[in-house]
Amino acid sequence: MDPRVFDKAKLPSRHVTEGPSRAPHRSYLYAMGLTTHQIHQPLVGVVSAWNEAAPCNISLMRQAQAVKKGVASGGGTPREFCTITVTDGIAMGHHGMKASLVSREVIADSVELTMRGHCYDAMVALAGCDKSLPGMMMAMVRLNVPAIFIYGGSILPGTFKGRPVTVQDLFEAVGKHSVGEMSDEDLDELERVACPSAGACGAQFTANTMATVSEAIGLALPYSAGAPAPYEIRDQFSMAAGEIVMDLIAKNIRPRDIVTRRALENAATVVAASGGSTNAALHLPAIAHECGIKFDLFDVAEIFHRTPYIADLKPGGKYVAKDMFEVGGIPLMMKTLLDHGFLHGDCLTVTGRTIAENLAKVKWNDQQDVVYPADKPITVTGGVVGLRGNIAPEGAIVKVAGMPAAKQVFAGPARCFDTEEACFEAVSKRQYKEGDVFVIRYEGPKGGPGMREMLATTAALYGQGMGEKVALITDGRFSGATRGFCVGHVGPEAASGGPIALLRDGDIIRLDAIKGTLDADVSEAEFAERKKSWKPRQTFYGSGAIWKYAQTVGNARDGAVTHPGHTGEKHVYADL
Repeated sequence: MDPRVFDKAKLPSRHVTEGPSRAPHRSYLYAMGLTTHQIHQPLVGVVSAWNEAAPCNISLMRQAQAVKKGVASGGGTPREFCTITVTDGIAMGHHGMKASLVSREVIADSVELTMRGHCYDAMVALAGCDKSLPGMMMAMVRLNVPAIFIYGGSILPGTFKGRPVTVQDLFEAVGKHSVGEMSDEDLDELERVACPSAGACGAQFTANTMATVSEAIGLALPYSAGAPAPYEIRDQFSMAAGEIVMDLIAKNIRPRDIVTRRALENAATVVAASGGSTNAALHLPAIAHECGIKFDLFDVAEIFHRTPYIADLKPGGKYVAKDMFEVGGIPLMMKTLLDHGFLHGDCLTVTGRTIAENLAKVKWNDQQDVVYPADKPITVTGGVVGLRGNIAPEGAIVKVAGMPAAKQVFAGPARCFDTEEACFEAVSKRQYKEGDVFVIRYEGPKGGPGMREMLATTAALYGQGMGEKVALITDGRFSGATRGFCVGHVGPEAASGGPIALLRDGDIIRLDAIKGTLDADVSEAEFAERKKSWKPRQTFYGSGAIWKYAQTVGNARDGAVTHPGHTGEKHVYADL
């Protein structure tokens, strides 16, 4: 791409680079080695969630350098910065998980503040682990400067005793070990080989789910979200993103031109079709909120209900992200969905072309069984289902990918716990019976605070061979690695006095993912009587970031957001 001259008269960076009054500002830029020419080009923020917390993020700095080369070749001046990441695999199963969802807001806010403070004109955002992906996309649509999203890529599968494994196998191994079905030596070997490279968790857990979303919603380049982190092609995607963001500046194509209601529907469609994480039902409404589109849990669930499940990906299926990339990637799945009427082909993308135009040359690969044709799906309804009933008047969500229809109906007595730790202890000690319905409450956005994931508990149940013999409901969340009849996002949450707070041990809970219902055999009058003696449970967070989050966070149905979003906007950053 030939460098071009850009008119900075309407770009945000004019506030720090143009005119005599900005001489002090330019002096800082000269101090970092920039030339006069570079100072007067568009300034492009290259933001990554790089850190040394986990393999998800470790390759992002390398990829950011490739982005910067692309920006420079397209006539822009890249300015690199980093934001935080809380990696769920490290935070899982203890109080660190309370920081996870909070980090999504901090990521979006910190990117906004860096962009605002330094008046950058565009952005390329790189993310690797769960909450950093929606956090970056939220910032992109909030700021509404030309922007492209780059996923850091998935991890390669490990090999244990001749079979492929992921970190999901390790969480479930803890359960096996607890009941004597795995030796100390095997557990030690498995933990050493389960994660053999850089990259985010390899199956269709939250990171890969939201990476799939990034292509379907139009904010990422085709094929870029599927390539594993160690593959050299990732640097080519990154450089291309840097070049193409300069085209977006020239054409004034912005994230809100791309993220429309129809684009959000496309995003929900690929989540269901790939058996993706239930966390998408939290993140898609939050992205929509940033640009003033009503798209809540029930809107997501409606699309899930009508979408076929076609990608045979773990945790419900056989394959991982690397496998799908190598047989045709996310575009292969999107093409069959488009051909059979499940995608909106007219949605604009960061290529400057529509979804249909991007997919025009994609041909079906009949030599693979990772992705099924949309007219011959694994199951005719999506891998994720919305539920509603007297326990969840504001809705709930369950992942049924890989579950036969007979397993999608469950009834049993409630076993109530007010923290995940209490439930995990009961599971570890086998203090439950087949047919029980675990209720974990006060783990919602406000009550947790932070809406923790329950993977440690659900994985332990599977490790004990009981994953399909019990059910679990919570106002918290589940990891994308969770499988079994596990219902999350129950709303209103217990901390707000929702019905889940009023359940008692022994209440019969009825779950039906086919009809989309979640009910207790408790009358409205009995719930009202119990409510009279209910008092909110106090958390032990009285200050700090998690306390601050609890003061402003909204309900899970609308994405657990912490500010008014588009409805409260008096201006958009890109237009200042």
